Amino acid sequence: MPDVSLVATLAATLLGFVLGALWYGPLFGKPWMVAAGLTPEQIRQDFNPVRTYGTTFVLGLVSSYVFGLFLGASPGLSFSIAAGAAAGLFWVATSLATNYLFEGRRPALIVINGGYHVVRFALIGLAFGLLG
Repeated sequence: MPDVSLVATLAATLLGFVLGALWYGPLFGKPWMVAAGLTPEQIRQDFNPVRTYGTTFVLGLVSSYVFGLFLGASPGLSFSIAAGAAAGLFWVATSLATNYLFEGRRPALIVINGGYHVVRFALIGLAFGLLG
């Protein structure tokens, strides 16, 4: 059985939720909508909060747990945060950027969404560094 802290996994998932609420709300909500070519009305249309937030929570749990597997037992705080930021930047953000370039999406969308994942994975690292 893998040695992954379920407390750290849950904390990391919750930190991602809080970050998402801030990132796509007061911090970058309006620029994100412009970059994505969406209006508030379009976002609300057919929005099912239980499905969206429930699925997002499960995906967050999975990504946090697997990142905990990557970090291993007792990884240390500075390593965990640095590894999280590096994973967010060099794995997630670059993957998004590759897709977005072929889809013709705006550079601002790469920066906003990629930046979210850099900070999110740094927070996942923080949770495992403190609680793992």
